Amino acid sequence: MKKDIPDKIHIIGSVGSGKTTLARVLSNSYNIPYYELDNVVWERHKSGDIRRTDEERDNYLEEIISSDVWIIEGAHNHQWVEKSFQNANLIIFLDTPYPIRIVRIIKRFILQKMGLEKANYHPTIKMFVKMFQWNAAFEKESKPKILNMLNENKSNSIILKDNMKIPSL
Repeated sequence: MKKDIPDKIHIIGSVGSGKTTLARVLSNSYNIPYYELDNVVWERHKSGDIRRTDEERDNYLEEIISSDVWIIEGAHNHQWVEKSFQNANLIIFLDTPYPIRIVRIIKRFILQKMGLEKANYHPTIKMFVKMFQWNAAFEKESKPKILNMLNENKSNSIILKDNMKIPSL
């Protein structure tokens, strides 16, 4: 790996912002494993997801961030995620416009219900509605906090409005 490529990247943004897509692209381009925070919180099983205990979740995250290279992506802006921000060489905030995220949530749900897109969860109407709620809450509550955090750490962060405009690292 080149010296100038960040080897510990945290991607944050709302549901539908393109975090997973960007994480996959960067992972494939730079041969860095990526992790979804949802999968740190939830243990995935065919019979249904089981929420990890706080201790299990924290230990799993610690295991990831103590490795040499990683990409972590997730909408979570909670205290338990703070260590991943502190250990990241680069924080990418996907500030995708709200209307685009709405369209992506709808498209994702349709594709998942048709079996054309894989989901880590069972795509139900309840989950569909929650995504809109999370999206609205992110805009009002999480986004200002994230922008404040990034303002304090300008040297290792970038803000992207479009996840398809992959940054050259």
